[in-house]
Amino acid sequence: MPKGGKKGGHKGRMRTYTSPEEIDAQMKAEKERKRQEQEEGEGAVQNDEAEGKTPVSGSDDSDDEDSQRRRGGVEGLIEIENPNRVAQKSKKVTQIELDEPKQLSRREREEIEKQKAKERYMKMHLAGKTDQAKADLARLAIIRKQREEAARKKEEEKKAKEAAVAAARGINSLSLK
Repeated sequence: MPKGGKKGGHKGRMRTYTSPEEIDAQMKAEKERKRQEQEEGEGAVQNDEAEGKTPVSGSDDSDDEDSQRRRGGVEGLIEIENPNRVAQKSKKVTQIELDEPKQLSRREREEIEKQKAKERYMKMHLAGKTDQAKADLARLAIIRKQREEAARKKEEEKKAKEAAVAAARGINSLSLK
């Protein structure tokens, strides 16, 4: 839906739309204009070479023109630099010192110490030297004994049942005779 709603544009004007044919014509004209600019630029370079002049790429004039072209709008008019903006200085590989240890912040140091302490505790725990590990091992020993006793009782009950069944069969076989 066009801007302005159903009733039309601002203050009673109707909205106008560009037809696809007009858009194509505008795009062709734009391409043609760019092509002409490129041809003019190439022609100027060829004329300079024909006259014996070589274009100087490192001159101060071309650098100024490039900087003027790069800066557009208000930025090109105002020559003030933001004092709060810190320009990033690129360092060369030779300037970077890898041998010097990086200074850690307090939080980073505490976090590393915490991790090391946790690793030490886990090693001691696995070796069975901590109070918690000793309690766990004692609990496991009690559970093993209980399970062994339960298995022994089951085995005895099973043998007793088999003996009872065998005795019942013996009595039945004697009574049948």
